[in-house]
Amino acid sequence: MTAGTNTKLAPLVLIVSGPSGSGKSTLVQKILELPGTMPSVSCTTRPRRGTEASGKCYDFVTEAEFDAMVARGDFLEYARVFGKHSYGTPKKWLEESRKSGLDLVLEIDVQGAAQVKEKLPESVAIFILPPSREELERRLRGRAQDADEEIARRLAKARDEIAVFGKYYDFCVVNENVDSAGREAQSIVTALRCSSARRRPQVEHLLASFGGKD
Repeated sequence: MTAGTNTKLAPLVLIVSGPSGSGKSTLVQKILELPGTMPSVSCTTRPRRGTEASGKCYDFVTEAEFDAMVARGDFLEYARVFGKHSYGTPKKWLEESRKSGLDLVLEIDVQGAAQVKEKLPESVAIFILPPSREELERRLRGRAQDADEEIARRLAKARDEIAVFGKYYDFCVVNENVDSAGREAQSIVTALRCSSARRRPQVEHLLASFGGKD
């Protein structure tokens, strides 16, 4: 809200997705450098890795705790992957965003983005695209975390995500260079904040202050 007005806009809900290895987490951090933004913290049932602290990147919960949250309707979106672990975004972050007036940034996959778009059509989704398949594979192998079978699975999933991104996403950032891609992501948020639709209440308030009509 701009000083001198009594208008208050609903915060933006920003979805950021992309294939594993696309660099979406880094670009989310670039967006969060903008004043007036806040992250959501997803819940997951996967084991915590040695360097991870609960509540920073994820809240680590048991399967029973996750099931209870699903039963209570606590999630804005969630997914269960057969044979893998569950992930979900608690609704409390949306409530906190609206209470604080901060734009909410969700780092979620395509499946989660589809759920949020259905519930919140006004949300804005940004897809992070790798510059090439070869570069994506190079990044995945450079992590030295996954076996060939897992890398092949991630590449296959990346193809599926890229194939459908146009169905759910409003913007696409190609992450070839992280600095320029970060500037693009930040520019998208800035442009959204300056859109005529979002500035309309401020314009109307300003016009009213002039009094009367031509």
